Amino acid sequence: MSYKVITICNQKGGVGKTTTAVNLAASLAHRNRKVLLIDIDPQGNATMGSGVDKNNFEFGVYHLLVGEADAKTAIIHSETGHYDVISSNRDLTGVEIELMQRPAREMCLRDAIASVRDEYDFILIDCPPTLSLLMLNGLAAADSVLIPMVCEYYALEGISDLLATIKRVRQTINPTLDITGVMFTMFTTQNKLSQDVSAQLRNYFGQRVFNTTIPRNVRLAEAPSHGMPALAYDPKAKGTQAYLALADEFLSVKLPASSLGYLKTVLRF
Repeated sequence: MSYKVITICNQKGGVGKTTTAVNLAASLAHRNRKVLLIDIDPQGNATMGSGVDKNNFEFGVYHLLVGEADAKTAIIHSETGHYDVISSNRDLTGVEIELMQRPAREMCLRDAIASVRDEYDFILIDCPPTLSLLMLNGLAAADSVLIPMVCEYYALEGISDLLATIKRVRQTINPTLDITGVMFTMFTTQNKLSQDVSAQLRNYFGQRVFNTTIPRNVRLAEAPSHGMPALAYDPKAKGTQAYLALADEFLSVKLPASSLGYLKTVLRF
């Protein structure tokens, strides 16, 4: 994978975005990559899923964005996931108002993590599921976007909205933003709708759809309540093994230095 900063994003909730952020981070760390996970969702679910108490840390994403801490100060090591975390909680809810008058407010996260960018193999950013200044910060800071989605009808509308957002971001604040690919979560092979939607998306995105699919799995759902990725909770679970396979595929992806031609097709420039 030629891109270092990957924003995990979808404008529809409930598609396994945070589950993917936490478990992909843990799987890449398990493959001996140095990983930083940045949680920019005020719900703080990726923070909790990494074993960090979202109500009990000194510095997090909020402090980075308002200039009260630098990235190195805010980094916490996840003992259960074996990767680093910059955490969030509901303090982030009001940050957009605080940044409203700041010039280039969409670039706050990118500028804040510049000092640690070269210290990691991958920096994963878990975005909130709604278009907001926080999401724009995540997209502005990223080299590319990883899109998790459920193969359902409404998910197609969500991905359409996200592609429109990516197009606007490329045109305004991050002209080199790329799409790493689309991945399917909570996949059920017996579901005809899942198969139909999957086929449509593979036809539309071509090789940018990951071959690995993440199944519906109880262990994946249980792990966050224990403050750990599935790899620490149940290494043999089907969901755990799927994320390890996704990490391997992720590491093997070779994207071209410039994929503007591809994006012009997908984003309908």
